[in-house]
Amino acid sequence: MTFSPRFTSRTRRALVATAALAGMAAAGSATAQTKTIYIGMNGGTMEKAYTQYVFPAFEKLHGAKVVVVPGTSSDILAKAQANKDKPQMHVMFLDDGVMVRAMGMGLCEKQKSNPHLSEIYPAARFKDDLASGVSVGMTGIAYNTKMFAEKGWAAPTSWMDFADPKYKGKVVFQSMPSSSFGLHGFLMFNRIQGGNDKNVEPGFNNWAKTIGPNVLEYIPSSAKISEMVQTGEAAIFPLTPTAVAALKTKGIPVEYAQPKEGSVVLMTAQCVIAKNSEPELAQKLTEFLLSPLAQANVLQFGAQIPTNPKAPAVGEGAEQVAKINQWMKNAVTLDWDSVNANRPTWNTRWNKTIER
Repeated sequence: MTFSPRFTSRTRRALVATAALAGMAAAGSATAQTKTIYIGMNGGTMEKAYTQYVFPAFEKLHGAKVVVVPGTSSDILAKAQANKDKPQMHVMFLDDGVMVRAMGMGLCEKQKSNPHLSEIYPAARFKDDLASGVSVGMTGIAYNTKMFAEKGWAAPTSWMDFADPKYKGKVVFQSMPSSSFGLHGFLMFNRIQGGNDKNVEPGFNNWAKTIGPNVLEYIPSSAKISEMVQTGEAAIFPLTPTAVAALKTKGIPVEYAQPKEGSVVLMTAQCVIAKNSEPELAQKLTEFLLSPLAQANVLQFGAQIPTNPKAPAVGEGAEQVAKINQWMKNAVTLDWDSVNANRPTWNTRWNKTIER
């Protein structure tokens, strides 16, 4: 996958202005009765970027209100599944592997053909157009730069650095059952030990004598990492470049390192939830979120890497896209059919043997 966005020196000023102008122009066409669209997605930086810099333009264009239902991919999937006969959400964002599961459960409605769907990278179009990627990245290694500087440690370079004795009690690892980051980290470790996405015996058999003794805490999501870095508890943990960029904007001393064995491709995907109460408006929202303008704004304000190559990138955004291009060269794509088929069994085993 190659990313080559076009940008100009004036684009940065134009992005938000364009959204505002579009909204102003459409304000008069708003319907008398405002319809509400509920979208499930990660909270935090992602939610803030969309609610402040993307949804307002859509709301004015369509006389609608977009409300975020925050949660992890697992949370959002569980809510969609629990209410599949009478959905409470209209659109949902899920990590790619979780989205494949949602599609298999019949929770997603085929996205209608539209110009922006045709513009995105082919790899961002899911089977039968039941979902589409809105941003792309990868899970690699993040580390506490303040602690590393104080200890004189070199930046990590391998997934096996998590097993280095000097990090004993300083490794923070996300729980595999609830986090894509944790799953990705475990499966890369498993590959290094001789396993693959169908055979995880090497990973489970070797964890307790390698990485396991170094882990301070298994966390359900990455929300605690900011606090644990600032308190000096966390030295090294699986994370994405996007999440690292978001932490850095808050002054958290972290940096991303691309493992020599490769990172794991992690795409955030969207789908229109089947049987939702506003199917037409939900389709329009998913189309809008693939537009160059929407994707340029979440790149600029949320460090989300676009799937639409026409999205302009400027300044730090252009640098981020260039780095992603480089890191994608040895990024690994998981066999999601095998992973999803076996994950419930793996989750149970993880809870009994690793996170007990």
